[in-house]
Amino acid sequence: MQQVADALKNLTDNTDNPLFTVLGEAFAAAGEELALVGGPVRDAIMGRRSIDLDFATSANPDKILSIVGPLASATWDIGRAFGTIAAQIGDEKVEITSYRADSYEVDSRKPTIEFGDNLEDDLKRRDFTVNSMALRLPSRIFVDPHQGLRDLLLETLRTPSAPEVSFSDDPLRMMRGARFASQLGFELDPEAFTAMCGMAERIEIISKERVRDELSKLLLSDNPIPGLEILVDSGIAELVLPELPALRLEMDEHHHHKDVYQHSLTVVSQAIELEAEYGLEKNLVLRLAALLHDIGKPATRRLETGGAVTFHHHDVVGAKLSKKRLSELRFDNDTVKAVYRLIELHLRFFGYSDQQWSDSAVRRYVRDAEAQLAQLHVLTRADVTTRNKRKADRLAHAYDDLEKRIAILSEQEQLDAIRPELDGAQIMEILGIKPSREVGLAYDYLLELRLDQGEIGPEQANKLLLEWWSNR
Repeated sequence: MQQVADALKNLTDNTDNPLFTVLGEAFAAAGEELALVGGPVRDAIMGRRSIDLDFATSANPDKILSIVGPLASATWDIGRAFGTIAAQIGDEKVEITSYRADSYEVDSRKPTIEFGDNLEDDLKRRDFTVNSMALRLPSRIFVDPHQGLRDLLLETLRTPSAPEVSFSDDPLRMMRGARFASQLGFELDPEAFTAMCGMAERIEIISKERVRDELSKLLLSDNPIPGLEILVDSGIAELVLPELPALRLEMDEHHHHKDVYQHSLTVVSQAIELEAEYGLEKNLVLRLAALLHDIGKPATRRLETGGAVTFHHHDVVGAKLSKKRLSELRFDNDTVKAVYRLIELHLRFFGYSDQQWSDSAVRRYVRDAEAQLAQLHVLTRADVTTRNKRKADRLAHAYDDLEKRIAILSEQEQLDAIRPELDGAQIMEILGIKPSREVGLAYDYLLELRLDQGEIGPEQANKLLLEWWSNR
């Protein structure tokens, strides 16, 4: 009972917002109901304030606009088709949605929009009971028809209606269950997980964009691993990110290698632990690269005589596979390109610990990483999961040394902006040629000089360019 009392006190303390009273009284004066719903109520009970302020109302979209218009500095009706009106009121942005009772047709990607007429039915159509609680305004009456408070205290994710019904209505709720397991640290109800396993294929009716957004939210949680394991174990990952379960390679008694799937999850966790050190908090590109960095291994695995197992060129193959998968999931081109580059380069360092690189090799490492250098530092360090402490220490010290050399060369040569000491216009003037393929070849030659020899000055670059031109 004390837990319940403490939870309700949190709800009161963390919803002490004058805006709630103002909005509640405005809707009541117009003869309409209003309630704070979903995540903000859940978060308040958990003792934290929510960034999102979501409300449900008996009013239709037109009526919502007429009520909030006089209170707001701006309103948006981009979600009007779904019954949602957004408004900026003071420093707060709120979303107010008409009671809903919609569902999906069996093979439809979009819900059939139906407005409801009461709060209880609206709460029943929500994804999980912990998100099916409400606070009526302005009376501040707590509404919990599906025992969401109990499940919150038990740290359990359970659906308000039968999970088969809930997941059929909106299959994306299955991925949300995985995401909330990671975000909240809760356990998924066994009946819900069983339903996910049996209904996994229904996720295919959901648009790629919505799947991408849920996957991104999951990866950006503090601990994505439980959610990723739910997606793999339920069979959903097989349909939305098949490269991940494919990492569970079969083992045999004659050929031994580390568990690539568990290794990849460990790399994700270790990358997250290192993010802050490199100023990369909640970096989606890094986390995607960490998760997918070894997806080229299943296609490149070779069982050698004597029990050895090789994965030659899995970095190159994996980079190509990541580009294909992330493009299919409608990730933007910059994200796809950045993840590709990180996976392509993630093995580059591992020869450094055996033989220290030349300055030229260090320059090329920085040049090839481009804007992803900090992410590459984290990914490379996170990729060390060996239990051999001596080996782990050797690799860590080697990478420390590489970073120090990068820092020293950067101070001397501005490595973050490596370019030839002569530009295209100067090349054409020196060689007496017009814009052509030869200008590009000359530029590439000078860039290679810059990488090999460092800064040599314009005069020496001019001399070597003329020698190269005369010897072609």
